[in-house]
Amino acid sequence: MTGPRVAVVTGAARGIGAATVRRLAGAGWAVVAVDRCADDPDVPYPLAEPGLLDALAQGFPLVRAVRADVREQNALRAAVETAESEFGGLDAAVAAAAVMLGGGPVWEQTDAQWRTLLDVDVMGVANLARAAVPALLRRPRPRTGRFVALASAAAHRGLWGLGAYCAAKHAVVGLVRGMACDLRDTGVNAVAVSPGSTRTDMLRATADLYGLADVGQLADRQLSGRPLEPEEVAAVVAWACSADSFAVTGSVLHADGGFTA
Repeated sequence: MTGPRVAVVTGAARGIGAATVRRLAGAGWAVVAVDRCADDPDVPYPLAEPGLLDALAQGFPLVRAVRADVREQNALRAAVETAESEFGGLDAAVAAAAVMLGGGPVWEQTDAQWRTLLDVDVMGVANLARAAVPALLRRPRPRTGRFVALASAAAHRGLWGLGAYCAAKHAVVGLVRGMACDLRDTGVNAVAVSPGSTRTDMLRATADLYGLADVGQLADRQLSGRPLEPEEVAAVVAWACSADSFAVTGSVLHADGGFTA
């Protein structure tokens, strides 16, 4: 294979997604950076603005910005087609797009909350897989393709007021494990990365949901003693995208500062 390794990253405008784009691009990858870049009426906190995605792409010559909602299958297929047409193929897909909703018991979550969580956090991952895995498999053998989904410490623990979010993130882990089995002996791996409390806009929204002024309080259960930085999680995601991660298919990488220890 000639040329750079190529990735598609969703949720790329800010947070862990943006840090992952910067990490990969800084290592010479070509990246198609995908983000909705618009608020959602069913999400009670601001989402990324278009300028964030544009600024990210302008900082790296091999990054292409694509505005797309992960709930729209055809939009993700177009992003993958951009990777193949501009850069010659696809080597990794990172599903980082997600939203957080909650604030009360599971049985009080509204239909709109459930629908948004499942459509973005679960079907968004599945939609990326449906668009990206065929492209990963179009690479000739021996392949080193990687599908990486951002799960959460909430995929492994119950959290007060976030039961529906926990359910969605548990589903992401199950999806990845099943996908890894489907990819057996293809050279393409599937892995989940489960961050703990990470200093992002979503963590600020979570702190607001709990009525906490200091987001650092959300890291009280982490052995790290503080919230993680997006770049610290992105380092794990980038390793998972590399050819060196062959041994972890079907696995979960707990980039959670010791939350689940």
